[in-house]
Formats: sequence, structure tokens, C-alpha cells
Amino acid sequence: MFLTTHYMDEAERCDRIGIIDQGKIVAIDTPTALKASVGADIITLITADDPAARAELEAGLGIEVEETTDGLVIRVVDGEAFVPRIFSTLEVGVRSINVRRPSLDDVFLKYTGRALRDADSSGGLAANPMVRAFRR
Repeated sequence: MFLTTHYMDEAERCDRIGIIDQGKIVAIDTPTALKASVGADIITLITADDPAARAELEAGLGIEVEETTDGLVIRVVDGEAFVPRIFSTLEVGVRSINVRRPSLDDVFLKYTGRALRDADSSGGLAANPMVRAFRR
């Protein structure tokens, strides 16, 4: 069976997933393998002073920290084990912290360079990538 969808929860249930961007297949594999290709766990952190916290984490832990509209984003191999290191390094107050594994949305972003919601709103067939899922 062949299924075309923009819904990642539907694609998650398939045996194989192909991601097509502007008419070209950019990735094809199992959901697990595609998520593993993204790599690390994703820690999202909101602090009392994100720019200061970013500087503290980069200097104190030697890691790359991305500042986004959702807060600070850190990508590490074992997010749950890494959280205590964050708290021991930061002098800035932490408002919230979230650890999650890579999702198919993260996979889509990695292979196309944009989020699925951005692709949906860009308009036009040529600019609208499709996610295709293959079932055995």
C-alpha cells in the first residue's frame, strides 16, 4: 500500500517513509532510522535571562546552544542524563525545561530545511513538499 500524507502521526505508523521536497526524494527509510539520523535528544530551556544562560552554558559546558522563539535549544545524546549538568552550570533561574526525542517533524526539518507548517503555508504545488509513506 502507498500512502501520501502531511500528518506525521499517520506516517509514524508506516514501515517506510519517503520525504519528497520539490519533486525530489530527499530521504527514505524506516521511521526509527530517520529519527536516528537527526541524532541527539532536544532540550528546550526557558530561563529568566536566555542570552545570559546561553553564554553560561556554552562557556561552562562547551556545547552549542541555539536561541529560538521557544527558548534555548540544546541537542545532546542523552538529554535526561544531561539535565543535571545544566542546573549545576546555570546561575540564571530556570523557568521550564523539556527533554524530547527527535520526531518526524524534526526529520522533515533536517531534510527540507523548513518545518512542515512552513511548507504548507508557502503555497503552490511546486513549493509544497509531500511526505510519502510506504507500507508493506
